[in-house]
Amino acid sequence: MADAQSATGSNGNSTLNVAQPQIQEPADLKPLYSNFARVAGTPEEVVVDFGLDPMPFSNTARQIKISERVVMNYYTAKRLWAALGASLQRFEQAFGPLEIDVSKRAKQLPETNRNS
Repeated sequence: MADAQSATGSNGNSTLNVAQPQIQEPADLKPLYSNFARVAGTPEEVVVDFGLDPMPFSNTARQIKISERVVMNYYTAKRLWAALGASLQRFEQAFGPLEIDVSKRAKQLPETNRNS
C-alpha cells in the first residue's frame, strides 16, 4: 500500500497509519447556505437533502425548495457526524451552548434587540 505505512504503537501493538488525502478545491466552487436539512436513508446509504426555508420561524404550511442532495455510505456519515460533533463542541466551549428550540432562543434575546 503506497498511501499507508505500518508502525508499532507505544504499547507494542501494530497499528496502521493512513496518509491524509490532499484536498483540492476547484476555482469555481460555489458555497451553499442552508437553514434546512432532511436526513433519510436506505440500508446501504444515508441521503441528506439541504434547502432554504424562506420563513424558518413561521408555523404556517410552506414549501421548502431542496437545492442539494448528498448521498454517502454509513462509514462516511459516521465520520461526518464525528467531525460535526467535534466542531460544535469547540464552538459551544468558546461561545456557550447553542439552543436549537427557536421559541426558547427568542425568549433569550435582550429587550434592546427585540425593538430593533
